[in-house]
Amino acid sequence: MIEDKNPQRTPLSELGEFGLIEHLTKEVSLKHKSTIKGIGDDAAVLSFDSKKTVVSTDMLIEGVHFDLSYVPLKHLGYKAVMVNLSDIYAMNATASHITVSIAVSNRFPVEALEELYEGIYTAAKIYDIDVIGGDTTSSTTGLIISVTAIGHADEDEIVYRSGAKENDLLVVTGDLGGAYLGLQVLEREKEVYKVNPSVQPDLDKYTYLIERQLKPEARKDIMLLLQKLEVKPTSMIDISDGLSSEVLHLCKSSSVGVNLYEEKIPLDPTVISTCEEFSLNSTTVALSGGEDYELLFTIAQEDYPKIKANPNFTVIGHMLDQKSGNALVTRANERIELKAQGWNPIQNDN
Repeated sequence: MIEDKNPQRTPLSELGEFGLIEHLTKEVSLKHKSTIKGIGDDAAVLSFDSKKTVVSTDMLIEGVHFDLSYVPLKHLGYKAVMVNLSDIYAMNATASHITVSIAVSNRFPVEALEELYEGIYTAAKIYDIDVIGGDTTSSTTGLIISVTAIGHADEDEIVYRSGAKENDLLVVTGDLGGAYLGLQVLEREKEVYKVNPSVQPDLDKYTYLIERQLKPEARKDIMLLLQKLEVKPTSMIDISDGLSSEVLHLCKSSSVGVNLYEEKIPLDPTVISTCEEFSLNSTTVALSGGEDYELLFTIAQEDYPKIKANPNFTVIGHMLDQKSGNALVTRANERIELKAQGWNPIQNDN
């Protein structure tokens, strides 16, 4: 197939704001009975009957949260949805609706936004989400995406960060550190490309890591699995800013301490080998890397038999009384203070 060297570029000004909205949302179809009115009026109308509504929102800014030199727009759209759905699932709720708002500069043609929205709609289809509205406006600094996710749950099903108790077990899903290392690989290849644009990167051995960075998946399956196992977490949070930060959030909200065991932290073999290649400490990467979008939760000890044989879960520690403090227990059985060194969107410049 011959690559089109001059793809069509339709200026945004050709459509205008309302024309652009109509163009990007013309294929939207509604699936949920709770959606009374979606796109096309001053506000969406939803009805959840007796259930409680759960709402979360996140903003992604070009140059701060993503770099379009190596992030495909379709992947960016998909990830923007995942970031928000993950927060809903961390409340043990069912996500059902999103709104999408973008601020965009005139360097983006209509076709670029079509690609972005293709990723958004793909995520919505896979996760059974209705896209019910949003906003578009201009930007002088590049691309900004803000997604709001809406979900629902019975009041007694919702799990907060504040419910952990002394002696509860600390559990994590999946494995950690992959997304951060995927970013390091992409950043390295970007620098190589800047020096020699003719060099084609060989990224095959990093496929898992790059996918964890560019196309994360929200853990909707965990909520369904826990229901099947008849396990309700006592507290829960998603891992967006790094394991250490999220553990400390649970401890602070629940007024408890923790022993987190270094040897129990789940690491994919690719994470271990790539850490060696980059001369990075794998524990530090897992604790501080962020963007894994796994779920971190606590359970009562009596629920341990229900999850112990399940490969989705790893018990990585247990909760203590608050006076005992928050500690990482090293492989050498040394207890050191657990500190939050993950992503801080206010302090970090990149």
